[in-house]
Amino acid sequence: MLEQNVNIKKLRDDAKIPTYGTEHAAGCDLYACIDEPVTIKAGETVLIKTGLAMEVPVGYAGLIYARSGLATKKGLAPANKVGVVDADYRGEIMVALHNHSGEEKIVEPFERIAQFVIAPYLKAVFNEVSELNDTARGEGGFGSTGTK
Repeated sequence: MLEQNVNIKKLRDDAKIPTYGTEHAAGCDLYACIDEPVTIKAGETVLIKTGLAMEVPVGYAGLIYARSGLATKKGLAPANKVGVVDADYRGEIMVALHNHSGEEKIVEPFERIAQFVIAPYLKAVFNEVSELNDTARGEGGFGSTGTK
């Protein structure tokens, strides 16, 4: 497991620094930094602030994923499925929570709202060609590798 110091800035004194639930957790929990409960209507998306900004290391991206418990129990998950925080972004980290359930849901102050994974990425240098190498799969798309 790799470890690296990551600079983080509280934009509000009461903002909560992300925490890891277990020793080997890949994602740390992001907390809602809100003054009062926020109601999210069925089918609605609301931007929830964390009160934090951070310096994601160059060559890495901060990826915002759903918390499985929040998604399965309340139907709340990031609207964009996976949020991306680039290494050069210095603004507040926010989570666009979407209510996938059929009823209003409430986000409480300092509730865990998403998980944050810092992952390396590859920046592609695209090389346009007229043909691609052949593979056994070829152009087989959705569902083409499953058993029948």
